[in-house]
Amino acid sequence: MTDTYNFQMPLIDAAQAQKHVTINEALARADAAVQLRLVARNVTVPPAAVDGAAYGVGVGGVDDWSGHDGSVAVYANGGWVFMVPKAGWRGWDESAGVPIVHDGTDWRSDAVSISAGGAVTRWRIAEIDHVIGAGATSTTINIIPANAQVVGVTGRVISAITGTGIGSWSLGVAGAVNRYGSGLGLGLNSYAKGRSGQPQTYYAATPLLLSADAGSFGAGTVRLCVHYVEISEPYAV
Repeated sequence: MTDTYNFQMPLIDAAQAQKHVTINEALARADAAVQLRLVARNVTVPPAAVDGAAYGVGVGGVDDWSGHDGSVAVYANGGWVFMVPKAGWRGWDESAGVPIVHDGTDWRSDAVSISAGGAVTRWRIAEIDHVIGAGATSTTINIIPANAQVVGVTGRVISAITGTGIGSWSLGVAGAVNRYGSGLGLGLNSYAKGRSGQPQTYYAATPLLLSADAGSFGAGTVRLCVHYVEISEPYAV
């Protein structure tokens, strides 16, 4: 019996008995691979699983996964079947909530482009729900990662902003309080959509700053999203 090239699906031999076994295994592999969703990556111990669940086997797989490091393990028809991912395979990591691409060696998160040597360009979004406290300004946690090149920041008011003498607000960072917007609305579903005027790299982890254009904040919640690019170097040789 031979397998198909891309998904290693078993082919039926001439005059083969119990053809349904081979067909069912092939269908299970196709079901997992066509829209690949890994429950988690770098797992080494086979978990209790339901049919169709797929995992990325990490280094040092044990028990039924022994000898299958780097493979995609799919629980199908009561047992584990394995596929060796090829460069260019795309999928979704359910536990991390990120898209993944295989570079021929490993899965890379949020990769838009991968070089032959393993360098990666990643597009990412960091999202938080920021609860505004009383005062003229409100500072978030360090939502902008170190060494991130920020394309822009968006936001959505998910609990109306209240305060004393406040009619609008600005969104930015310390030293540039309206970099990502000013005159922003207070009501539910008011939004912000601010773009960096030029490539803006933050070399240290940085918070966003919300400032009342007049008066002061009382309460409210804003969902904030930082849209940014990260780069990583080629693999060591």
